[in-house]
Amino acid sequence: MSDTAVRPSAASPVSRVLNDLLRSRELAVAVVLVLLVAVTTLNSSSFLFGSTGWRDLLLTPSMLVLLAVGQTCVLITRNVDLSVGSTLGLTAYLTGRLFIDTNLPIVVVVLAGILMGAVLGLVNGVLVAWGRVPALVITLGTMYIYRGAFLTWAGSDRINADDMPSTFRNLGTESVLGIPVLTIVAVVVLAVVGYYLRTAGGGRELYAIGSDPDAAALYGLKVRRRILFAFVLSGALAGLAGVVSAARFGTVSSSVGTGVEFEAVGAAVIGGVAIFGGSGTVWGAALGAFLLVTINRALPVLGISDFWQQAVVGALIVAAIILDRVLVRRQEKALVAARDTPAGSTSPGPPTATPVVAGASPSTSGTQEAVR
Repeated sequence: MSDTAVRPSAASPVSRVLNDLLRSRELAVAVVLVLLVAVTTLNSSSFLFGSTGWRDLLLTPSMLVLLAVGQTCVLITRNVDLSVGSTLGLTAYLTGRLFIDTNLPIVVVVLAGILMGAVLGLVNGVLVAWGRVPALVITLGTMYIYRGAFLTWAGSDRINADDMPSTFRNLGTESVLGIPVLTIVAVVVLAVVGYYLRTAGGGRELYAIGSDPDAAALYGLKVRRRILFAFVLSGALAGLAGVVSAARFGTVSSSVGTGVEFEAVGAAVIGGVAIFGGSGTVWGAALGAFLLVTINRALPVLGISDFWQQAVVGALIVAAIILDRVLVRRQEKALVAARDTPAGSTSPGPPTATPVVAGASPSTSGTQEAVR
């Protein structure tokens, strides 16, 4: 009989939780964000403690947070949505036109913007899920189609603050307990989507599809329907972001939303969402959005030129992708090592070779080693 006993884990539950927390990408992004704010504030106290410093720190990223949350749901399924910037522009202009041409209540106008975004996302989802065309190609095409439709509709027209009711415009400036209303809206959306992805069966299926679409289909998951849902949600949140943009800035021109789709992808990737699907959280994407916006605000205060601002953002995205691949490789090696470990082995690492006794077969020597 073997005298080898299974050793209990030396780490307490609290230490294991702390260990997982310290290794999380979200915490790393949060630490970088705090350090950036601290360094910039030490250089210029008005950055945080000025009349609008704290408010701008919370308010400015709200639109990008909404886009990053929707983009995360798409990226998790191993897809991407490059049309969110054009969707934002279309819905922002729709919001202004509805206020000019109709007497609809503000709530109805907001819902109309969200609905329009969802319909545009539905087009992407149908083409990707049922057309079996790569999402990068489809959404790149619809990005230009939606932008062209926006330019044709708006032309040189510009919607000004006077064209929208003051009650609606006040949403971009009012606060509750010192927190901007639009930031509260973004946080509520973040919490709802984050809870869905973590606890709901449909949310977990998005991760399963992104990890291995073929295996998910063989398991019986409704892959097409889930991918369609992800694109519709991304479009709906882009529509909401368009409404937020109209309320935040008070004006809408044909250039609204240009290039913001790349910021949304960058925020999600920097926040730990795998570009190859299957992992990441909306919390990390939201932190990535805050970090990107804060970088754009902080670097000029620190006296860094516009070129280096773009270079820093690009370097962060490249570093995040490289780190993601390194972590995936390490995880794959750990899974292979765990798979190759014989059943009943108490060794936490890779299996070790059993000593072979001279003149005995491997099976016999293994038995002698166990008896010994």
